[in-house]
Amino acid sequence: MSTDLANLAGTGLEVVNLETDFEFTLRNLHTRDAATQLAGMQRLAQAFVDRPETILQELVNTAVDLCGADSAGISIENKDEADHTTYNWVATAGKYARFADATLPSYPSACSVCIQRGQPQLFRVRPQFFDLMGIEADVVTDGILIPWQVEETRGTLWIMAHERTEAFDRNDCHLMEALANFAAMGVRQNRQQKILMRQASLAAAAAMANQLAHSINNPLQNLTNLVYLAGEGNTDQSAKALATDMAGDLNKLSTLVKKLLALPIESLRHP
Repeated sequence: MSTDLANLAGTGLEVVNLETDFEFTLRNLHTRDAATQLAGMQRLAQAFVDRPETILQELVNTAVDLCGADSAGISIENKDEADHTTYNWVATAGKYARFADATLPSYPSACSVCIQRGQPQLFRVRPQFFDLMGIEADVVTDGILIPWQVEETRGTLWIMAHERTEAFDRNDCHLMEALANFAAMGVRQNRQQKILMRQASLAAAAAMANQLAHSINNPLQNLTNLVYLAGEGNTDQSAKALATDMAGDLNKLSTLVKKLLALPIESLRHP
């Protein structure tokens, strides 16, 4: 669904291109501490190396700390088979931390506008929007949205203030653009990690299937021998004994086959 920007009127959303907002360009609100910024970037770099699974959460935590935000988050654009778009909040921090993993529609959506325009946006969210969504949340009195993209995957990085009407300035925007690059790298890192895990699963599945095949071979040979002997015209008593032995081997074979069949089908296919 393509967002009709004109229809944002009446939704409780206000989304303005930062480059065209004259009042925003005049803001100069913060004295920057270079050491604090460097420490924040260092934490992100360390997360990439030591804890890649935490990188997105570390990023939004850093955005809150370095920009003095009340909330921060990362959204990823998802499309279903019918090409319907939603936005999944994959990481959140601050007052909006409780909305982690929330899914929002493509309209009305500040994320949609930001991605469509492809530039940083200033946004505000009034109570009317939350009434439309059927949720309770702090209003957004000042916020910045930064778009990012990894191949075909798109999303936004955002910071919010919930009481201050002028909380962020152009320096915050520049910092957020740098953090958005980290967000893109983090999404790519997580994707590559999943691919590696999938490849590891394929190897494990292949090894397990090979081991099961060898285990199945012995019971099959026993069954073949027993069936052969039974067909050679043994007495009824002997036939009963053979049947008993066959039942035991059949049970073993059945159990092994069930284990083999329980392997995820997708994991046995090549990626």
